[in-house]
Amino acid sequence: MWKDFKSFLTKSNTFALALGVIIGAAVGNVVSAFNADLLMPIISVVLPSGDWRNAETTFGKSVIHYGHLFGTLVDFSVIALVVFLFTRWLLKPEPGAPMKTCPECLEAIPAAARKCRACASVL
Repeated sequence: MWKDFKSFLTKSNTFALALGVIIGAAVGNVVSAFNADLLMPIISVVLPSGDWRNAETTFGKSVIHYGHLFGTLVDFSVIALVVFLFTRWLLKPEPGAPMKTCPECLEAIPAAARKCRACASVL
């Protein structure tokens, strides 16, 4: 049973998915702490109401917590930006192989090719 489980983990992307979830949770915690401890105090100084995360209004018997909603949107935006920048950095494409143009069909082919893949002419 252990061999089957190990094979399942190594053959599928389950292990990578688990690592991604763990790292994503850790990055989320770091970014949330960054927002709560550094970014939000600066925003609350700029805004005239001070503690804007607790801003609310009453609508009849209901209370609308629009400050909490705005704070959550700021948290989401910063986390989305960090994840975007991280994946962009992580998945940066590597420079491709040098290319040349086939003199017969003008197809772009690798520079080391001896035969064109599009028209089969010998180079």
